[in-house]
Amino acid sequence: MAPVPGSGGSVVDNGLVTERSAEDLVVRMAGVSVRRGRTALVRDIDWSVELDERWVVLGPNGAGKTTMLRLAGAELHPTTGTVHVLGERLGRTDVAELRPRIGLCSAALAARFPTDETVIDVVVSAGYGVVGRWREQYDSMDTGRAEELLAALSIKHLADRTFGTLSEGERKRTLIARALMTDPEMLLMDEPAAGLDLGGREDLVARLAELALDPDAPAMVLVTHHVEEIPPGFTHGLLLRDGGIVAQGLLADVITDGNLSATFGQDLELYRSDGRFFARRRAGVGATGR
Repeated sequence: MAPVPGSGGSVVDNGLVTERSAEDLVVRMAGVSVRRGRTALVRDIDWSVELDERWVVLGPNGAGKTTMLRLAGAELHPTTGTVHVLGERLGRTDVAELRPRIGLCSAALAARFPTDETVIDVVVSAGYGVVGRWREQYDSMDTGRAEELLAALSIKHLADRTFGTLSEGERKRTLIARALMTDPEMLLMDEPAAGLDLGGREDLVARLAELALDPDAPAMVLVTHHVEEIPPGFTHGLLLRDGGIVAQGLLADVITDGNLSATFGQDLELYRSDGRFFARRRAGVGATGR
């Protein structure tokens, strides 16, 4: 038996992750595939995330990134293989009890909020796991927690604004505050910088870097298309193409010219500056194909 490269020290025996490090894992996938008809959204996935790790999942459109996040968020069951989330095996646990332990930030979630919902209610309603406040009751501890999170993200002054009047960047920060409201054991973010202008992206990346470097923050998984959106402080990377894993492991080992070129089907050059990654297509060449 040998450790899976960069998978947090778990051990593989005949393709299955053993229980040796199970207490330290927030996600554990073994032999996982998800199919819709004849199409494999992801295939033959072995992946695990430990308590103190910050993962970025990177790949082109259709690579399977959101499917991976939905599996990790207990929103989707595998067609084959096993998925454990926070120590519970999907298919053998009540996901309604599991999901409140997971913080989620995604564009799909943002689209579900009423435009006239106040920012404070968007955040505080995470305590009941509802979208759109109705008849739930919240006490001063709940509102105090929500205000602290808004303040930490520099948007406390927006607490009484309606969600529909916010800029895209303000909405993203509101959703991150909501995702942290229940003090989750894992934070999942699906393309949190999508739709932001350059200033908004850089502000969000800086705030996520602060969160990633906080030792008390939960395990984190961030899905993106762009290496420029990887915040400093993230520790591991998973590269996907056509539903399969191209590379996974420590970020510095995974984010390389060769791995990115294989992932995106282009001959790419990678640059690093101040803990950030930047990439461009190598001058004078075309797509590499596969």
